[in-house]
Amino acid sequence: MSQSAIVENPSHANKSTGVGLLVAAVGVVYGDIGTSPLYTLKEVFSGHFGVQANLEGVLGILSLVFWSLIWVVSVKYVLFILRASNQGEGGIMALTALARRAARPYPRLSKVLVLLGLFGAALFYGDSMITPAISVLSAVEGLQLGIDGIEHWVVPLAVVVLVGLFIIQKHGTARIGILFGPVMVLWFVVLGALGIHGIVQRPEVLQALNPSWAAHFFVAHPGIGVAILGAVVLALTGAEALYADMGHFGRKPISRAWFILVLPGLVLNYFGQGALILDNPAAVRNPFYLLAPEWALLPMVALATLATIIASQAVISGAFSLTRQAIQLGYVPRMFIQHTSSEEQGQIYIGMVNWALMVGVVLLVVGFESSSALAAAYGVAVTGTMLITTLLASAVVLLLWKAPRWLAIPLLLGFLLVDGLYFAANAPKILQGGAFPVIAGLALFVLMTTWKRGRSIIVERLDETALPLPLFIASVQAQPPHRVQGTAVFLTARSDAVPHALLHNLLHNQVLHEQVVLLTVVSEDSPRVTQDKRFEVEAFGQGFFRVNLHFGFMEEPDVPLALSHSSTAELDFSPMRTTYFLSRETVVPTKRIGMAKWREHLFAFLLKNANSNLRYFKLPLNRVIELGTQVEM
Repeated sequence: MSQSAIVENPSHANKSTGVGLLVAAVGVVYGDIGTSPLYTLKEVFSGHFGVQANLEGVLGILSLVFWSLIWVVSVKYVLFILRASNQGEGGIMALTALARRAARPYPRLSKVLVLLGLFGAALFYGDSMITPAISVLSAVEGLQLGIDGIEHWVVPLAVVVLVGLFIIQKHGTARIGILFGPVMVLWFVVLGALGIHGIVQRPEVLQALNPSWAAHFFVAHPGIGVAILGAVVLALTGAEALYADMGHFGRKPISRAWFILVLPGLVLNYFGQGALILDNPAAVRNPFYLLAPEWALLPMVALATLATIIASQAVISGAFSLTRQAIQLGYVPRMFIQHTSSEEQGQIYIGMVNWALMVGVVLLVVGFESSSALAAAYGVAVTGTMLITTLLASAVVLLLWKAPRWLAIPLLLGFLLVDGLYFAANAPKILQGGAFPVIAGLALFVLMTTWKRGRSIIVERLDETALPLPLFIASVQAQPPHRVQGTAVFLTARSDAVPHALLHNLLHNQVLHEQVVLLTVVSEDSPRVTQDKRFEVEAFGQGFFRVNLHFGFMEEPDVPLALSHSSTAELDFSPMRTTYFLSRETVVPTKRIGMAKWREHLFAFLLKNANSNLRYFKLPLNRVIELGTQVEM
């Protein structure tokens, strides 16, 4: 594939080899997949799938787990998907932006890819609910092995831990985040040590490194061969985080952490659990905790709980970052974004997302009551996102990178085949409780597409009555109104037409400012925009100017700051001479062709509750005039 298409974030260039960055990556990136040993083999041998705890069954499952980690995580994500860098940023929205750019010559394909990306993002939110629920529940359930009669307290304790986690989000994780890396490094070291202890007892489990055991399992169990992938996929949950967090750490630290520490720790622990099950088939009730010595049970519960909290924290933070990207790309209503760290730009808090996730997580814990019940519902959202990631990456590889087809197509087909098998194995879970993340994803998909379509219709309706800018300037020249000192900035989506706020101001106040700026904020497909490409200006005469401000989808648009950095002598954007005029649209649902009636009402609700342009663009409160406009949908 073309290396010229792979652009790393320059900020990582001099840090990618640092041990500190590698440790930090372990703490943030690998929390989810790192806590999978808590429940994966427990679910596989739970009895739901009919897998026997004998040599054939154990080695077959271990081989499936091992080679799934190698193919899906190591080859697909670490060696391949991490190279799909959008100026150093990763994640489903960054990949969607790349795919949209790749398919620009094919409008229909571009639209399909965008819809796929939106649905993948929506499924990520469903995963963001179920991951904290199953992780914390499985950790707390370890108490049942050491304390009699605590079964009834597992769910309340898990709820208390999770609610506490969501409550502290608004305070940020800068202070405790420094502990994430060392704790997770300790976690993986302990996983490996426990695994080695188990393997020494039954070293024959190492035979599972031979892929023939996985193939033999499918042949010997034709009825459950594919279905068992619905449980094996639990070992892969969190793989998407490798790509989503690339913007924070860069490709090299994430890759090195995986091969040096995470993969060995996971494989050793799974094989150790398999050895324990061979030695004592009754251990299938909780092979992770029973692998530890009896004296270490309670310390392991404490460490596991801390690890699952870190894993949940990473997923929640990922949901915040994804929401910010979606807002910038215009797929989600604007929300108030709070920075929780003065040093790290990526540490943000979005209250609406936080509390919605908390409600969903608590409902899952209370409704399913055990990690086993949740495991039966887990995997639909994960495998759906994995499949969509492969489809989007295929468009990038073939259309943007223009990689050799003889190399790219077989590799992509291999990814699609495995992802398709995993998704097919998890599809029946929709009827077994897995509908929750799917329904949540569908609801969010409807919200995002409704918002995007609604905004497009508003622009279309306003264009119908818009006055062409040249005609307006000619009328001003023919019949000059009274001009007052200062600069008036009118925010508008269409810079070639007169904003309604400008017409209303002239109609009611009978004046125009000396300098009139029609300002359009443009959201780019790239994560960041350099200063030399931020500002564009065009003069029309009679004191009228058109200005475009460009921002990336990882940036927060600070309009006054961007204007103050402009190097245009003709325009004066000094704070006390600049007034910002905003137009607030009020939607009136009608029978006109646009959207379904219920979607029009939904869009009107979203528009009413969206964060105002005043706060979103960081405009000064005492320099803003807002004028209302009614728009018929």
